Amino acid sequence: MAMLILLVLLIIFAAIGVPLAFAIGASCVTYIMTNAPTFLGMVPQRIWNGAFSELMIAMPLFMLAGELMNTGGITQRIINFCMEILRPVRGGLGEVNIVASMIFGGISGSSVADTSALGSILIPAMEKEGYPADASAGITVASSTMGMIIPPSTPMIVYSMISGGSVGALFMAGAVPGILIGLTQLILVYVISAKKGWHPKREPFSAKRCAHAILSGIPALVMPLFIIACVSFGITTASESAGAAVLYALLVGFFVYRELTWKAVWEALKKTFISSSSIMLIIGFTTIFTWVLTMQNVPQTVGAFFMSLNMPSWAIALLFCGMILLIGTFIDVSPAILLLTPILLPVMQEYGFSTLQFGAMMITGLAIGLVTPPVGMCLNACNKINRMPIVDIFKGAAPYVVCNVLVLLAISLFAPLTTWLPQLLGYSLN
Repeated sequence: MAMLILLVLLIIFAAIGVPLAFAIGASCVTYIMTNAPTFLGMVPQRIWNGAFSELMIAMPLFMLAGELMNTGGITQRIINFCMEILRPVRGGLGEVNIVASMIFGGISGSSVADTSALGSILIPAMEKEGYPADASAGITVASSTMGMIIPPSTPMIVYSMISGGSVGALFMAGAVPGILIGLTQLILVYVISAKKGWHPKREPFSAKRCAHAILSGIPALVMPLFIIACVSFGITTASESAGAAVLYALLVGFFVYRELTWKAVWEALKKTFISSSSIMLIIGFTTIFTWVLTMQNVPQTVGAFFMSLNMPSWAIALLFCGMILLIGTFIDVSPAILLLTPILLPVMQEYGFSTLQFGAMMITGLAIGLVTPPVGMCLNACNKINRMPIVDIFKGAAPYVVCNVLVLLAISLFAPLTTWLPQLLGYSLN
């Protein structure tokens, strides 16, 4: 009964518009005051311990690296490179959008940053080339979901902090699902573009133009490879590689492309501070929530309930997929990871799912929530770019989101898709 009151209070606070971090905190404090007032003095310590983690240093640094590459010319070089390598297949800007998202995801680790950076450039360009407005926006937001799955991934860092899994192993667990989403979306965009006549006319090949785009894009393309290699092979920690990414973005922006200014650096710092501080607040307050759940033995109770169902593991996987898709529609990614992992991870482990597979399933599923109303952070970011109603953007994205759902089902039912690469590199599955 007490836990039911806690959940009802959380829903009420969130429904009346209280920011999620404070809705979680207020419901937990109310619960503690009424059921265990002697523990009230431990609340500030729990909030501080939740946010004060060396691992979490990587999150704002990866965000800052993404902001710097937007203003330092790296994003534009990635787009130019993609246009040249895709020109022979006559794929058009739809394919360019997807491949650029795959590369961008290997730098920023954020889907919302992907939508904002690439959308501001590619959506107007796609509309100019004859793509309908809803298709231009839909392809942009659907492809941006790879940003939080392909390494490095900010949500993977949050999940690592809660689950205790290796960041490098989790990065590798998300690599194959992220690439599969990109490949399936590429095929679908090509088929739809050919059917509806969105493909541009073939342009004559220019060796000079191609060489310039490739040479100019090399400094930008080296960045994600450098980050992934450093973390995956144990050369640096996630936080150290994030710091190196910021330094790299500064050097390339100032001295290679020469488009970065100190004013732009200051603006990037402000945006990063605002974005990361809101996540840190959520993490701090969610720590109290998980603490309360632990005191009330909720994970054990939920685990016992699911085990009593005697369902096969594939049925549990499908049940989890449906649950995570529903929850992702209403709760943003980081809060969902923080709230659900302590409860569901022990259950999934009992059914034979590894920490890596569960993490990949959760983040792939929650990424879909970024492009579904009403929360849909990528939808909101796209709306700020083209002022199109969120529902229309979602309609344009819906066919491509199906690719995400298919990949989610595949990695849920076939574990090697998420575990093969980490095992190949010598990581443990838990």
